[in-house]
Order: sequence, then C-alpha cells, then structure tokens
Amino acid sequence: MARKAVQTADESHRGSKWRIGVVDVASKADRYLEASVRQNTSKSYAAALSHFEVTWGGFLPTTTESVVRYIAEYADQLALSTLKQRLAALANWHQSNGFPDPTKAPKVRQLLKGIRALHPVQQKQAAPLALLHLEKAVAHLEDEAAQARTADNMAALLKSTRDIALLTIGFWRGFRGDELARLTIENTHAERYVGIRFYLGSSKGDRQNIGREYKTPSLSKLCPVEAYLNWIEAAGLTRGGVFRGIDRWGNISDRPIAAHSLIPLLRDTLDRCGLPSEIYSAHSIRRGFATWAASSGWDIRTLMEYVGWSDMKSALRYVEPAQQFGGLIRKLEG
Repeated sequence: MARKAVQTADESHRGSKWRIGVVDVASKADRYLEASVRQNTSKSYAAALSHFEVTWGGFLPTTTESVVRYIAEYADQLALSTLKQRLAALANWHQSNGFPDPTKAPKVRQLLKGIRALHPVQQKQAAPLALLHLEKAVAHLEDEAAQARTADNMAALLKSTRDIALLTIGFWRGFRGDELARLTIENTHAERYVGIRFYLGSSKGDRQNIGREYKTPSLSKLCPVEAYLNWIEAAGLTRGGVFRGIDRWGNISDRPIAAHSLIPLLRDTLDRCGLPSEIYSAHSIRRGFATWAASSGWDIRTLMEYVGWSDMKSALRYVEPAQQFGGLIRKLEG
C-alpha cells in the first residue's frame, strides 16, 4: 500500500514537472512569436483592433460584410494608408488565430478601388535633403563646435559633434530614422581613412530578421567615418546606442535616442544652421541620398542593394527625376 502511495506521488510529481515544462516551452514560443513582429507594427495593430472593436463596435472574428461596412464608415475620414493598415491588422489577427481572412475577399479590393476613385489624395513625401544643404549644415555645425571648444562649452560641443555624425551617417548610408536610433557601438566598426561598418539585426526591409551589415567608405568631405569617431571620442562612449540625448548641462543619456524624436532634433539642427527646417522630416535624409545617388549615375539596382530596398516601386518613390533632364536643371544658388 505504501509502495503504491509512493508510486502515485512520483507520478504526480512527474506530471507536475511535465506541465511546468509545457508552460515554459509555450511561454518561450510566445516570446519568439512576439519578437517576429516589429514593435511599432505590434503597437499599430493593437490600436487598429481596438478601433475596430471599441470605437466601431465590431466583433472578432468577423466577416467580409462587416469589414466592408467598417472601412466604408471611415473612407471619407481616414487616409487610404490608414485604412490599409486597419485591414492588415484584421488580417493578421484572423491568420494568427486560425480563422479565414475576411480582408482578402474581392469585395474588399473593389471597395478600396472605389475609395481611391472618390477620394483621390496626392501622396505626401518628405522633401529630400539636398547635398548643398547638408554641406551648409555641417559647415555651420563645425563652426558651432569650434566656438564651443573655445568657450569651454561642453554641452554645445557635444551637440554639434553628435549632429554632424547623425547627418553624415544618416545621409551617406541612407538610413531610416529607426535604423539610426538602433545603431550600437558594439556593432559599429570604424577605421579612420578607410571606412565604417554597421550591423543591424533587423530592419523594415529585412522581414526575416536575418540581419545585415552596412558599409560606407571614408570620404574626402562630409566624411561619416570622421564624424562618427569624433563623436564617440568627444562623448567618451564605449558601448550602447550611438546616438543619445544631451541635456543643457552636457550630460549624455544612457539610453539611445528614440526614433520619434529624430524629426524635432533634425529640424532644430537645421534651424540653427539657417535652413528651411519645416519642409524636412527624418525621411528627408534617406531620400536626399537616394536623389543624390540617382543623379550621380547610380543605377536603380545598385541603389536598392546599397540602401536595402527589395521593392522597385518603393525605391522609385524616393528618387527625384532630376537626372533625366541633364544640364537643363537649374542649380540651387548659394
């Protein structure tokens, strides 16, 4: 009897360990599944689902008819890109939970076509940061740095040095704002007069999270290698995020700069340089490089590979057609 009781206890213990093991494996699986979706995408999907359920009063899972009514309800209030993002969130929820995707029905495609016809909107694009404006900005920031060094103003010196690095690296590598924000010193290797290599474990264009190395050579002017080394040395940074906030007393944040703060930082920098900051956004740096490269004779395939575009249509949205008009294009004065 005692042996049977012990055996039962052992079996119960083994069963308990098995259940704990299953829970651990499931929680690990959940973490990996969550990591497969970019954080910004997860947040936007959650907001879209909340809008569908709470604001509109929909139910999940849903039907094609409900999706059509929902999209039609907001067709004259929201941008087409926002409506498509709402559809992507609904599609993702249904696919992830094993339900048929109601957004793939022909009726939904017809609805979007009708919305485009009745509510045509010119697509807004960030103005490309011209190379001339980049040169003016860097020259002004170098003057700021020289004056700050003379006045022993460490905060101003650090900001100017950081901003030169941010502009030149962002431009010559064609980085997105979130890519600039995620650069780390551990995954950056720079050699003066030779070049610089950055590694990012994931990016918007890297859907499989394979990771990619980005290289840029040392340049005779506006050099990103020199700018990076000058910033790292001035700030005394040895690990962590490359770009960080700096307070009025010259204290450098321990955390990397947030991607959403790049637009006000860029505009503040261009304001200080006397440039028209209001027309620029974080995408202006990337688009500026693409425009420069295209006008300098880069073929579109080489440009796509260098910047990291996999879709031709996406690449062409960034490129200005100036190179097609040769010497007839007016040059920007100043």
